[in-house]
Amino acid sequence: MNNDIKFTLSYEGGASDHHKIDFYDVSQALLGFQRTLALTTHLVLNNQIITQAPALKGAKILALPPEEGSWKITAGIVLGGLYTFGTAPNNTPIGHIVYSLYDYVVSESLGFHVDYDKSLGKLYEEAKEKDKKIKVIKQHQADSLIEKCSAAISDIHRPITKNKTALEASISANIYGSESPIGASFNEDTFSYIQELITSDIQEIIYGRVSSYNSNTFKGRIYVMAEGRPVSFELFGIARASASLKLIVASLSANVQKNYNDPLSNLFCRVTRITTRSGLLKSFEIHAVSTQNNVA
Repeated sequence: MNNDIKFTLSYEGGASDHHKIDFYDVSQALLGFQRTLALTTHLVLNNQIITQAPALKGAKILALPPEEGSWKITAGIVLGGLYTFGTAPNNTPIGHIVYSLYDYVVSESLGFHVDYDKSLGKLYEEAKEKDKKIKVIKQHQADSLIEKCSAAISDIHRPITKNKTALEASISANIYGSESPIGASFNEDTFSYIQELITSDIQEIIYGRVSSYNSNTFKGRIYVMAEGRPVSFELFGIARASASLKLIVASLSANVQKNYNDPLSNLFCRVTRITTRSGLLKSFEIHAVSTQNNVA
């Protein structure tokens, strides 16, 4: 393989320590693993979010032979698109960008915040100086990718949560010979963060700026000052009215342009908090939006 961009999914604990794992569970997990890699790679190469892994363009994802004495599988990404297949130079920033975006998606999906500006944002600034072909992925695109990968991230947990032939999983990357971990371990707690949700009976007011929004699903992410990180949201009720949607889009537009002094950049929202069983904030249901603190 000319382009050494590899990601390895490993399972540990339970039967997997004895090199055994439930066939159906791991088959679903591998589909999830491949899907997350395909959607991430496609966005990096084409500046476009896809919803089906077979739609991947500009790269091939190949399964490498499993290592003896372990339960792990490695996927190799062979780049095309910007380059002819197998001809991308080893010093291209593409591999590092795929790694950083994948780490961002997995970490945020499992409940671990990654500062976009200090990770991907900084990497893109450096990459553009080396390779003008690089397509810059904005934070709102990266956040939309998280939503598209959520079911696949859940599927990677399946050997841990269904027949329990493993206790945890991890993903690591080998980018041009350099080993790096991806996100945190997959375990019962991270599955709980994704799946087992509790909706508060109390509404509250939050203040923040919209970092991504999908008009088809009424879902997005909002950077909440008090939380210090972007949080997923879904609009409900009058928050879906035309006037509210204009505020959501205006906030997103201002923040995509990093125009934080725009009076529409930050919004007050009346929300219901959704948390995991252990109390970690997962998302908000937004019921009303305003530029003033007296949200109706």
